Amino acid sequence: MSMLSEVRVLTVHHWTGRLFSFTTTRDPSFRFQSGQFTMIGLMVEGKPLLRAYSLASSSFAPELEFLSIKVPDGPLTSRLRLVQPGDTLLVGRKPSGTLLIDNVLPGRQLFLLATGTGIAPFMSLIRDPGTYERFERVVLVHGCRLVAELAYRDLIVRTLPRDELMGETIARQLRYLPVVTREAFAHRGRLPALLESEQLAREAGVAPVDPMLDRFMLCGSPAMLRDTQAVLRKWSVDEGNMSRPGRYVIERAFVDK
Repeated sequence: MSMLSEVRVLTVHHWTGRLFSFTTTRDPSFRFQSGQFTMIGLMVEGKPLLRAYSLASSSFAPELEFLSIKVPDGPLTSRLRLVQPGDTLLVGRKPSGTLLIDNVLPGRQLFLLATGTGIAPFMSLIRDPGTYERFERVVLVHGCRLVAELAYRDLIVRTLPRDELMGETIARQLRYLPVVTREAFAHRGRLPALLESEQLAREAGVAPVDPMLDRFMLCGSPAMLRDTQAVLRKWSVDEGNMSRPGRYVIERAFVDK
């Protein structure tokens, strides 16, 4: 069996001049866990041009969803940003990744800390019933430079709490905190500093962070990951992985490259 399948673009949404998302059809045989990534791409000069992308859709959704930045000179994104409904893309058949709920120990509160397109795997996780079974509260924090870059904000605030299947659970257990760094906004600052100062928990309206009881999942810019990990290490919070769950986890496949 080929390691790639062909899918058809269903919708494209351009959030800003540098950020867009798109949905595609889903091969019936494609299975993934919430938080995983897969390879996606296009045929260029007769060869597949592929990059790793987190899956933003729920693991049981009939379509796949991806969130991407636009890099004008990027080998793939310069082409991917031009896709239209009906176009064909390539999707890898073997999803992977460490941002799995099984890699963090059960706890009181789960903090999902994302910057930029790092929110993508968490969009899958917050639509997964299994996420809420292990935690009393799930806190999604999304940091961006600009308000317009807060992708999925309306979906999180308005649509998901009204979902026929998950709405009641999401409304009761999910807290969402959008944070901006370069514009006037209700919530401002860098995620590591907000976490360490306890301002993050206050503004999210949840209990103060307890490193022994609470868990953390991180996805975003190298600077955010580095500085947030420094805070967690200061608190003696151990990292989980595929062989041993811990109190925090990041996506090593992206960090180590």
